[in-house]
Amino acid sequence: MSQIKAGIIGATGYAGVELIRILLGHPDVTISAISSVSFEGKALSEVYPSMYQLCDMVLTDEDTVIERSDVIFASLPHGLCEKLAGKAVEKGKKFIDLGADFRLAEEADYQEWYGLSYNDKELHQKSCYCIPELHRERINNRISIIGNPGCYPTSIALGLAPVVRSGLADLSTLVIDSKSGVTGAGRGLSQTTHYPDCNEAFSPYKTACHRHTPEIEQTLSELSGEKVRVTFVPHLLPVNRGIVSTIYLTLNEAADPEQIRSLYEKAYQDEKFVRVLKDGSTANLRNVKYSNYCDISLHFDLRTNRLIIVSAIDNMVKGAAGQAIQNMNLLFGLPEGTGLGMAPPAF
Repeated sequence: MSQIKAGIIGATGYAGVELIRILLGHPDVTISAISSVSFEGKALSEVYPSMYQLCDMVLTDEDTVIERSDVIFASLPHGLCEKLAGKAVEKGKKFIDLGADFRLAEEADYQEWYGLSYNDKELHQKSCYCIPELHRERINNRISIIGNPGCYPTSIALGLAPVVRSGLADLSTLVIDSKSGVTGAGRGLSQTTHYPDCNEAFSPYKTACHRHTPEIEQTLSELSGEKVRVTFVPHLLPVNRGIVSTIYLTLNEAADPEQIRSLYEKAYQDEKFVRVLKDGSTANLRNVKYSNYCDISLHFDLRTNRLIIVSAIDNMVKGAAGQAIQNMNLLFGLPEGTGLGMAPPAF
């Protein structure tokens, strides 16, 4: 097939430049245009010197990106992508939103957690939310827009999917404790991510009120066939990238460790990017950095009949840009792992 022309809106954000880093190595993609409101008219390599002689493209405007591209990746704050997606669809283009505008099926949830409404409800009928390992069958010729999942929900859904589907867990006991690197907060400056405040510090934030909560509950409810509510507490780690989610739940009395491990191994045996670790190993963000892998380790507290799941991803790759490219591959009928074969560093 001919080269896919990919454009990136919001190319100077962390997820935007990560898209460029990965797409530069994609054999079937040419980066056609990139945009940035803050740096329009500058070369990307002026903003990110690491891109010198790799991507010296000049940052343009959003309409130019849409016009020149077959697929548009948008890495923007919530509330900005619905209008852009509409423009892209009108021109017969595909649109992948790395923000929140197309993640939630219920507009009421979007209104409650993001304070906005869906202005073009018909447009949402042309979209789907897709964690590829769980939802790839949703992508068909009708789909023009993909709501790329959030980083926390990705680590949590992949960590929980096999046991949630099995019916072997008491889902009312779910407690999710996640830790993310500072890039998860985006490139914009804030007091919380200011170096003196986050270095050598560690604390929860947005306790029990993080905006990823409805997305997590939406996916788990679909997997289980019942309404699921979770206790979700994110924490800020003083590292650049990575997420570790530690998930606690009580098992039904009939469940045993061997049965649970078998569930996970069967569920992910054919999944390139999910690695179920051996007994005695623990998922570690160091072992997934710069890659599209999700590592999952299983731990059993036999005294309390609780399962403890540890799930680790790179929030900028599997939690954002890598998963978006995985979804693009599905949209265009390419092998799902094309361009995503990056191995994690050894240290």
